[in-house]
Amino acid sequence: MKQTQSPFAKIANTSLVVQILVGIIAGVALASVSPDSAKAIGFLGNLFVNALKAVAPILVFVLVAASIANQRKGQHTHLRPIITLYLIGTFSAAITAVALSFMFPTVLTLTPSQTAVTPPEGIVQVITTLLYSVVDNPIHALMNGNFIGILAWAIGLGIALHHASDTTKTVFGDVAESVSFIVKNIIKLAPIGIFGLVAKTFAETGFEALLGYAHLLSVLLASMAFIALVVNPVIVWVKTRTNPYPLVFQCLRESGVTAFFTRSSAANIPVNMQLCSKLNLDKDTYSVSIPLGATINMAGAAITITVLTLAAVHTMGIEVDAATALLLSIVAAVSACGASGVAGGSLLLIPLACNLFGIPNDIAMQVVAVGFIIGVVQDSAETALNSSTDVVFTAAACRAVEREAMQARIAK
Repeated sequence: MKQTQSPFAKIANTSLVVQILVGIIAGVALASVSPDSAKAIGFLGNLFVNALKAVAPILVFVLVAASIANQRKGQHTHLRPIITLYLIGTFSAAITAVALSFMFPTVLTLTPSQTAVTPPEGIVQVITTLLYSVVDNPIHALMNGNFIGILAWAIGLGIALHHASDTTKTVFGDVAESVSFIVKNIIKLAPIGIFGLVAKTFAETGFEALLGYAHLLSVLLASMAFIALVVNPVIVWVKTRTNPYPLVFQCLRESGVTAFFTRSSAANIPVNMQLCSKLNLDKDTYSVSIPLGATINMAGAAITITVLTLAAVHTMGIEVDAATALLLSIVAAVSACGASGVAGGSLLLIPLACNLFGIPNDIAMQVVAVGFIIGVVQDSAETALNSSTDVVFTAAACRAVEREAMQARIAK
């Protein structure tokens, strides 16, 4: 006689994406029925995010070092085309945000800012901060999740270990596999973690405070959706000459959803690496490109900087010509690539962009305050776009190389 499975057992046997969807629905339901219980259960989400943040630096460090140490002679990691795609994607995002901001201009009702934050004084400061991150103390870099510093030390150690004995290389490779095993088990807890995050967010924030900024949010989200569903697929098609949407939708589903609720590119690095493994991509490539993408592939940040800056411009009634709009796109793209090196991320780079138009700093900081108000949606969507695109472009570059190799074999 066949035993009937319980609903929980049926859910446990489904895919991780379905489990996460169930967690989202359950979180919204709990927040609607019992907000106090939802707030209390929020610690599950914090535990999940903290676990991912804790394991991500170690994972990146040992995986990159082990990959370089065990790299075979003549093996290529194809990082140059991936970095090129990162930069093209980020600049395209800034251009898209400029276009939509002019098509649907936003005017804000600004109030005095109560947020005590210090923005960077210029792009030079952003780049300098990023360079200092490269030479950070390795222990400090691991403790604070400074992935630029972690990558620098991991590459250096990997090059040094490349000349070590085979036994040493094997040990390092085994450590990397062990950390990857821990990551896989943490990711299995994603449905529970996201359930806690959703329940707490809906119970504490809701969306009443966001209604007054519906127009601004619409421009932000439309820009991000256009990049994710139109621009990125075009870039992938040009690179691979294959239908891009299966890859794009899979990355949005398996990387973007998790990133949306964790709101942390660093926390999503383990998720992205597992997705790359599932897509059968070159491990030596994605072990470097994914943490690098979490630092410099910032299409969502470029959109946030551009849209909020132009909202300030339209509020002040400032006329903007095409050349200045292009300059803003360049500044936003460059600033976005350095956003992770600045405490506060993309929002604190808005005053820097506002300086292009002579907007006073007190006005710019009021726009930053608006950014914090809509952050529950803006930051989530921004992180989802940034993180999922890391896998999209890595996969596109790897598949383009495979396609070229296959054509070369056919030609012979």
